[in-house]
This record gives sequence, C-alpha cells and structure tokens, in this order.
Amino acid sequence: MKGLLIFLYGIIAYAVFLCAFLYAIGFTGNLIVPKSIDTGVESTMALAILINAALLTVFAIQHSVMARPSFKKALTKIIPQAMERSTYVLLSSLALLLLYWQWKPLPEVVWNIENETISIIIMVLFFIGWLIVFLSSFMINHFELFGLEQVYNNLKDKSLKPLAFTTRFFYGIVRHPIMLGFLIAFWATPVMTVGHLFFSIMTTLYIYVAVKYFEEKDLRKFIGEDYDEYIKKVPMLIPFTKKNR
Repeated sequence: MKGLLIFLYGIIAYAVFLCAFLYAIGFTGNLIVPKSIDTGVESTMALAILINAALLTVFAIQHSVMARPSFKKALTKIIPQAMERSTYVLLSSLALLLLYWQWKPLPEVVWNIENETISIIIMVLFFIGWLIVFLSSFMINHFELFGLEQVYNNLKDKSLKPLAFTTRFFYGIVRHPIMLGFLIAFWATPVMTVGHLFFSIMTTLYIYVAVKYFEEKDLRKFIGEDYDEYIKKVPMLIPFTKKNR
C-alpha cells in the first residue's frame, strides 16, 4: 500500500508539472491561456517589478536549493527516497503556477516586429526553443528527471540505477541544452513588452548563475574527470563556442 501511495504521488506530481510546463508555453508566448505574461490586472511599474521579482526569487530559491545534494540528503531523512524527485518536481511546478497567477503585466512595448515573415520566423524559433527543452529531457532520462522512474521502481521493489552521463545529440553541442531551449523560448518574441523583457533578463541571469556556480560544481564533483574533459570540449550554453565555460 505504501508503494502504491508513493507511486500515485509521483503521478500527481508529474501531472502538475505537465500542466505547468504546457502553461509556460502559452504564458510566455501569449497563446490561448487565460492569463499570460502580458495580460492581467495592471499596477504601477514599481509595484509590478517588486511583485514579479519576488515571484521569480521564490522559484529560483526553491529550484536551486532543493537541487543541491546536501538538501536532498536532509530531505530523504524525512520522506522516502523514492519521493524526493517527485517532491522537487511538484514544488517547482507549484512555484511556477504561483508565478503565472500573480504575475503583474508591464505592457509597454519595447519592440514590435511588424514584418509578417520575420514575426513568423521568430515564433518558429519560440517553438523550437520549447522543442529543444522537451527533446533534451529524453536524451538523458525524462522519466527519471521528473520522478516517475523512481516511484515506479519503488512500487516494483527495483533498485534505481544512477543516471548515466551522456554527451550524445544536443549534449554534444552544449552542456545544458534544456537551459538553452528555455533561453531561446524566453527571448524569441515578435512583441517584447517591458514585463516580458524583465522576465527574460531575470531568468537569463538566474540560468547563468545557477548553471555555472551550482549545477556545474555538483556535476564535476559527481562525475569527476570525465566532466572536466567534457567542459574542455563542449560549451556551456552557447553552441559552437569554446570560451563559454
């Protein structure tokens, strides 16, 4: 019964993640969803920046702190290890849903691409960015990344094998293709508002700091010399560069 409950917990966490992920596409692209990055109740610029910065900070702290090995070790003293990744995924998704809900638009236009052909090209880039994110997760292990494999193996009393280090496909071009996909999606818009620009700048800074000073450090410690060699050959975020380390 305990294994079944943990499995159901993992399924729920993944379902919430899937909703948050799909909503993110509509939110950043101003597509279909009832409330996007440029819609909602407006407020003063100072208040909007303060609230939006707080929402992004909540996500950044949760997303980075819970990803650290020391936090994972402490958390698994409280909850079963099989639930750890699902809990991380669930709380990250809830932080995103909070951001979508409370985000304050700043609709002043920074740039507006009026040429229809160029606008279409930019929107194609937008969807390519999200496609890179999605495909990159499968190039490692999508189901382990989002906690499903852990809860399934726990249900079947199987041990979980450590995630294998891979340099295939997108990972042979940049070390963090998922983050590259996010950056493309966040910046590729034919109409850039002040609010969208603030979001793009803040998330870009967060991605750079989190990857360079936290995730890379953990990966080098976990993988060892193989990752050091990988760093020498493959750039961090910008494809076909050698100094992006």
